[in-house]
Amino acid sequence: MERVPNVTRADAVAALRNPLSFVAGRWTPESRTVQRSALSALVMSVVIVVTGGAVRLTGSGLGCPTWPKCTANSLAPTGEMNFHSAIEFGNRMLTYVLCAAIGWAIVAARSEKPYRRSLTRLGWAQFWLVMGNAVLGGVVVLVGLNPYTVAAHFLLATALIAVAVVMWQHTREGDGEPRPLVGKPVQQMVWFLVLATVLLIAVGTVVTGAGPHAGDSREVERIPIDWETVAKLHAVLAWIVVTLTFALWFVLKAVDAPKDPLARTRELFLVLLAQGVIGYVQYFTHLPEALVGLHMFGSCLIWIWVLRVLLALRERPEVTADLPGPSAEVTVGTRA
Repeated sequence: MERVPNVTRADAVAALRNPLSFVAGRWTPESRTVQRSALSALVMSVVIVVTGGAVRLTGSGLGCPTWPKCTANSLAPTGEMNFHSAIEFGNRMLTYVLCAAIGWAIVAARSEKPYRRSLTRLGWAQFWLVMGNAVLGGVVVLVGLNPYTVAAHFLLATALIAVAVVMWQHTREGDGEPRPLVGKPVQQMVWFLVLATVLLIAVGTVVTGAGPHAGDSREVERIPIDWETVAKLHAVLAWIVVTLTFALWFVLKAVDAPKDPLARTRELFLVLLAQGVIGYVQYFTHLPEALVGLHMFGSCLIWIWVLRVLLALRERPEVTADLPGPSAEVTVGTRA
């Protein structure tokens, strides 16, 4: 039977003072573990967006009418409250699951040898984005689902996804100086694609704020604009993104670009086509809740793949350097 090592009083004090350093000194995760932890944080950041959409689409946005408690006298829904309360409260509880996933990513990144400060910073950036969005979510409830705060809530979640994608990518590469794989004109073209996608997502939040799915059965303020007009603008921006993606794929083929940028661009094009089909079907079928939720999931995938295209335009090789942390004189290897 394996003996459990004794924990001294000094160890206990050290663990209380700096638990991350304490764990890092006693655990060295494999690179694959660090990659999976970052991926789990990314997956949960998408899940929280989709479940947040489910709260709105089921009319459960005010199922818990106050914040941080569900009711004035109870943290959780009480027996006499309906399923809307359970849906809203369940989404709030998923925030803790998201925090756990991000916490795992931070601990794994902090414990990896050699220590990579850039990874832990990306992990902490996700944590603070979640905290900020949790507070903003409370504001959304307190102001009765004001559409502008709902839009800001979604956009902050989109920023969280962006940081999660960058961290996941960074776990699979080295810490060397980024080396471009394509020329500057192609890089500029991709940045136009990123900008167009940001505009597409932003206009999508306006469609949501002006559209029929207010988030609750009670009278909820809407953005005073014709949602069908904004939806047509949203469709135009979507076609711009599709056109830029197809043009980018053609240019990458013409300049004989490496396979990674080509593969990510091809995947993005397929995701865009699927999202376009869902978008038009939901428009002509008067926005059924299931299709709107699927469309929200698709918007997350588009944002992820646009960022993957951007990050595929360069490589970060291994570099030998003395880095602060649990071990020094180390080699940062390129992640498989």
